[in-house]
Amino acid sequence: MIAHPFKAAALALGLLAASGCTEERKTAEQKPAPPVERAGLVDVRVREIEDMKPVLATVRSKRVVDARVRTPGTVATLKVVEGDHVEPGQVLALVVDPKIALRIKASDAQITAAEARVANARLELDRATELLKRGVAPQARLDQAKTTFDVASNELAAARSERAVIETQVTEGQVLAPSTGRVLRVPVTEGSVVMAGETIATIAANEYLLRLEVPERHARFMKKGNELLVGARGLGPASAQNSTGRIVQIYPEIQGGRVMADADVPDLGTYFVGERTLAWISVGKRPAIVVPQALVFKRFGLDYVRVARGNDAATEVVVQLGQAGQDADGPNVEVLAGVKAGDRLVQP
Repeated sequence: MIAHPFKAAALALGLLAASGCTEERKTAEQKPAPPVERAGLVDVRVREIEDMKPVLATVRSKRVVDARVRTPGTVATLKVVEGDHVEPGQVLALVVDPKIALRIKASDAQITAAEARVANARLELDRATELLKRGVAPQARLDQAKTTFDVASNELAAARSERAVIETQVTEGQVLAPSTGRVLRVPVTEGSVVMAGETIATIAANEYLLRLEVPERHARFMKKGNELLVGARGLGPASAQNSTGRIVQIYPEIQGGRVMADADVPDLGTYFVGERTLAWISVGKRPAIVVPQALVFKRFGLDYVRVARGNDAATEVVVQLGQAGQDADGPNVEVLAGVKAGDRLVQP
């Protein structure tokens, strides 16, 4: 019977401790969330945005020209390799024909013989003229001497013209660059025998465009003059977009379920011809929730926003993001799930 008072006291202390814990839990549950600064609230609204779809694009040259041989012969000197930058009139190669030297020697001999004939005909003409003045030679001899002199003079002029043609052929052995650009292919080597009209180098002129391959289901939305976004080099993601362009031509034929289109994009000169990149084209408009990028923050690999509630508190909500964009107010991002129209977001 003596132990009962001690049991009663222990029971009373236990009840008192349990009551204290309950009060502390209620106090913690009723503690208000951090207050919301009204000045930083952003209303969530649904608006129409351009529906951008990624397509594959390839860098192409507007003009590909060939530097061709003008005279047959052997490639004695080759001065360019693939990738070199060339300017109009730059010498790319020298083609030499060994027969030209022999032709020049033969032409020189013909010129020497023609000069001798002209000198002899001039003497005969002077002699006939003097004899006619003395009255010991007929007029017919003078006419014959004059004709012989004219024929010899014309033969000399023809021989000299032939030599000029041969010298021009020597000059034509220089293969010149037809335009500014980069060398794509050099199909010959030094020592190669080439004929007139063969290609020494293929040059991509310094005017590049993007060749788009658009799926057939998206092609109907494309129009000439539409803008597009170009990703970073190396098939970069949409968030790495670094330039914009404009569609300048749409080809009317569908090949393999794709429509080809050309886009004019500045600063493509640093790309390789044939290099692929991603481009985003508009395929119409659709409703979406777009919020400023600054309102989104990451935690443990998840994207969050702070949503203001009616009791002036802010709740962190996980959101699923879509494509990023840019407008007059700065970078923004589409929210696919987590918030709805009418919510009010707080700057984190």
